[in-house]
Amino acid sequence: MLYGSGWLRVTRVEVSGTTVLTAAQVSEAARVPLGDPLASVDADAIEERLLTRLKRIESVDVVRSWPHTIGLKVTERRPKVLLEKGGKFIEIDGSGVRFATVDQAVAGVPRLVVEDSGSPGNRRFGVERLEREAARVAADLPAEVRRDTRAIRVRSYDSITVELTDDRTIAWGSGERGEAKARTLVALLKAAGGAKHFDVSAPAAPAVSGS
Repeated sequence: MLYGSGWLRVTRVEVSGTTVLTAAQVSEAARVPLGDPLASVDADAIEERLLTRLKRIESVDVVRSWPHTIGLKVTERRPKVLLEKGGKFIEIDGSGVRFATVDQAVAGVPRLVVEDSGSPGNRRFGVERLEREAARVAADLPAEVRRDTRAIRVRSYDSITVELTDDRTIAWGSGERGEAKARTLVALLKAAGGAKHFDVSAPAAPAVSGS
């Protein structure tokens, strides 16, 4: 009855969760088979099409809503850093995925600067790995620090610096142990908020300097 009934067929697609993408873009990429029995719709295929065609989508739930509707609950990627190239800005999420190129810098998102030192370590890790580490650092920053972050500078895998407003810097080291470094940084800011340079590369032995 579910497969054969003319009453239980797909006639509507409802999209939710979008902020940058439009419902029309999502519906077009999803290619939901209108007119097919609702029970026969391949939800996995719809999900795969959306993730392949719209890189801005991080995840999507495909939901049957009886008797006629397929719901698409979208979660969009959020940029953690921006890489400027050719006058445009590449959005990179917290996992290091490049998912969009835009004409204008997104407000409140720090710039990513990867320095080409030519060192053997940089050649071994590659630019993509260094970008992922920088994005990882950006995602681990405490919210109150992220608001003041202007750039994340990568010299090598284990030499990442966070540049803040008022010429303040944070020596973060590698992207490893991000939660511990974030906790240590919050404590340093409370104890020595007037300092200019904070070093949490070894979170068990932090340091501050400048005033």
